[in-house]
Amino acid sequence: MKRAKRRVSESMTTVARVMMPQDANIAGNVFGGSILKMVDEAAYVAAAKHTRSNIVTASVDKMDFLSPVHVGDLVTLQANVNAVWRSSMEVGVRVEAEDPRTGEVRHTGSSYLTLVALGPDGKPTPAPSLVLENAEDERRNREAMRRRARRLEEKAVESFRSKHRK
Repeated sequence: MKRAKRRVSESMTTVARVMMPQDANIAGNVFGGSILKMVDEAAYVAAAKHTRSNIVTASVDKMDFLSPVHVGDLVTLQANVNAVWRSSMEVGVRVEAEDPRTGEVRHTGSSYLTLVALGPDGKPTPAPSLVLENAEDERRNREAMRRRARRLEEKAVESFRSKHRK
């Protein structure tokens, strides 16, 4: 059976939200967990748009918080499907915060998530292949392939270590 194909632009997702007091600590800094939840949700939307199926998050690569997000900031998340394998895919999410009073925009973090497409039976199902549309898509795809190779190598090393522990 031939796999469907979808262009990167078909699943590109932008989510924006104003940060409220319930998202933050007493100093007005937004909790990292609140940002991570938004990152996971944005990645889910991009992956679901790509696959048109149910999605689960399999892993989150490290998340670096580059600058704080404050109550009142407008947070914008840009999610892109970077690579698709069989049933799994990498989605990159860029997080920016804007001070609505000054218009200053800060890149506050980026993360890469691996998500898996599920069929009606709840088991992994093939995802449509990814059609790269420009040089930026190709760059993101190359970097995703490198990250995947690193993740697989780390998994193999951990598996080896756990088998040989006494």
